[in-house]
Amino acid sequence: MAGFGVHDLDVLGMVPHPAVTLLLEFGAGTPVLDRAAGEQQRGCLVAGPGLGSGGAVRVHGQDVECVQVRLSPVIARAVLGVPPCELDGAVVPLDALWGREASRIREQLGEAPSWQARFALTDALITRRYAAGGAPVDPEVAWAWRRLTDGHGRPRVEELAADVGWSRKRLWSRFRSQLGLPPKRAATLLRFDHAAHRLVAGEGPARVAADTGYADQSHLHRDVMAFTGATPAALAGEPFLAVDDIAWPVHPAGAGSGANASFGPPAPTARSSGARSGRCPFDPIHRS
Repeated sequence: MAGFGVHDLDVLGMVPHPAVTLLLEFGAGTPVLDRAAGEQQRGCLVAGPGLGSGGAVRVHGQDVECVQVRLSPVIARAVLGVPPCELDGAVVPLDALWGREASRIREQLGEAPSWQARFALTDALITRRYAAGGAPVDPEVAWAWRRLTDGHGRPRVEELAADVGWSRKRLWSRFRSQLGLPPKRAATLLRFDHAAHRLVAGEGPARVAADTGYADQSHLHRDVMAFTGATPAALAGEPFLAVDDIAWPVHPAGAGSGANASFGPPAPTARSSGARSGRCPFDPIHRS
């Protein structure tokens, strides 16, 4: 979970991430998401895993204040009230899912006296909705997701299916219907996310490709281009990624992937703290 207060947010490319993204804005201004098709969206939003693939989504705005939450797809259905597959890669207004509750949390965040209070409000909301949510995902699906996140996308789908005693077809169907993307796509996205953060950390593309499961450096290049529309060298300087290790540090008990964790079962309750990034054009106040 991270909080952002930005007077003048320059245009930033959204880099795809394996989590479901929940954006709760409450400031005088509002973040604006521009999609490649010309569509613009404002306000509190929800987006499924992989938002921004191909460099298709950019965000900008003035006087932006918001809390961003990354939800593990395993708990997203319980928290949002709909399975991630219904998002189908789209960005959905939060009030379409939560109704009046979306407006209420926006008002509460705006009235809160501090970032710590805002994080506590958001944490309580997510925890309450998760506890009151519908049936959890199949334990086999949750286990397969955890194997993929722990392995940064490297476990093979055939191995996962065999380990849970399902056919490959059944795992594909249940995984996609409950988490919003098929297991192979999830593995590709998790591998990319891990590689992207190692590039941002200053490692060379050849080393990153060799260590993260790519066939060679050109394979990494193709994946990065497909997900971001940029080269690995350009991705390494991407401001949207520079903040991740500050706002979402590694949490051993979480359900995150690579260098940054997302809310997973059970919802984490770690303390909040302030931070400042020297590489990023905006300053996160974050919670690990």
